[in-house]
Amino acid sequence: MRRSNWLTNPLPRGLYGRAALILIAPVVALQLVVSVVFIQRHFEGVTEQMTETVSLDLRYLSAEVNSAADSAAAQAVVTDLAQPLALDVTLPVGPEQRFAADRRRIYDLSGRQVIATLRADVAGLRAVDLVSDSNEVRAILETAHGDMHVTADRRRVSASNPHQLLVWLVFTGVLMTLVAYVFLRNQLRPIRQLSRAAEAFGKGQTLPYKPRGAAEVKAAGRAFLQMRDRIERQIEQRTMMLSAVSHDLRTPLTRMRLELSMLDEGPETRALERDIADMERLLDAFLDFARGEALDDPEPTDPAALARDVAERRGAEAVELRLEEAGRLSLMLRPQVLARALDNLLANALRYGTRARLTARHDGGRLHFIVEDDGPGIPAQRREEALRPFNRLDAARNQDLGSGVGLGLTIAMDAARSHGGILELGDSADLGGLRAELIVPV
Repeated sequence: MRRSNWLTNPLPRGLYGRAALILIAPVVALQLVVSVVFIQRHFEGVTEQMTETVSLDLRYLSAEVNSAADSAAAQAVVTDLAQPLALDVTLPVGPEQRFAADRRRIYDLSGRQVIATLRADVAGLRAVDLVSDSNEVRAILETAHGDMHVTADRRRVSASNPHQLLVWLVFTGVLMTLVAYVFLRNQLRPIRQLSRAAEAFGKGQTLPYKPRGAAEVKAAGRAFLQMRDRIERQIEQRTMMLSAVSHDLRTPLTRMRLELSMLDEGPETRALERDIADMERLLDAFLDFARGEALDDPEPTDPAALARDVAERRGAEAVELRLEEAGRLSLMLRPQVLARALDNLLANALRYGTRARLTARHDGGRLHFIVEDDGPGIPAQRREEALRPFNRLDAARNQDLGSGVGLGLTIAMDAARSHGGILELGDSADLGGLRAELIVPV
């Protein structure tokens, strides 16, 4: 079974996520280190020293009470020593003041050290309470005249609660993370703009783009603009060259056709006319291939209407049309490019088979145009070869139907790529021939 992506690659996929992880991980690590080192060593050390001072007072008080002759004398000792020692003492313990076990809040880290130090230094300590009042330390001590309840100010045993430091650490960490995120977003915005411009250019669109941001991002943006300019010039030069070649060759072909029309009809003239027709067809195919992406701009298009128009041009009796969740849509497409691609696919289907089917389907995120036929198909090992320009596989299909130009599948593949999609070849499950699926993300 294939493992989940988050198990095999726990890093976020997006640049924002990875940059945030790089930013947050050191902050969290620093907070943890500071918390552990400072709280464990500094707070616990200071708390232990301050608690030992209170322990001396408690030991002294307990010793004086135990040395008293009777309860009255013990009460007099308590009255004399409580105020000088800054303690609130009750002897004996009242029912409302009694508790049987040590009590502290789970987040009171210094309280753990307070209880441990008191138990280590004060004999006869029954229990310590740090919960009833967070500003006080309450203890019950066993004496010769009964249990004694002692209350001391919490500030005498710990400088402050460690959780306050944690609150400040978290607050400042969140604040600095937000500040860094705003700065990071401003730094990543030029990269996202470059990504959108590159993605749009891959779909045949030219978005306005100006290099911004850090020096490295500007350098990448300038390199992209130079590359885009070179590609556009090459496409324009290719189109102009093949258009000129097509125009120049049509003139002598027209003269040849005129001269043939003046000759007596015979086998030789009919053969020459077929050759001229083939040459004109080749020129049209070359020109279609050359114009490719420069044919039209994206515009709101109904894919169902587009598929219906292409099928009707081929003839309703020749092409079976299926529309699956593709009606009443308006998608930004290049209709002439897609129409030419679908027309080429249907031409191939009808050339090598007797039945053809065109299916248009929209699944939410992608648009599918599927052309199937009942011909011999293309072997799996030769499908990649079939997508190359000027590559004809007639020997693998039906040689009796004449020789094609070898550009039909290439034009369809270029149409898919101009929309950021792909062209996939396979076997038709229903008709048994070739299945060409043109997938366009929308």
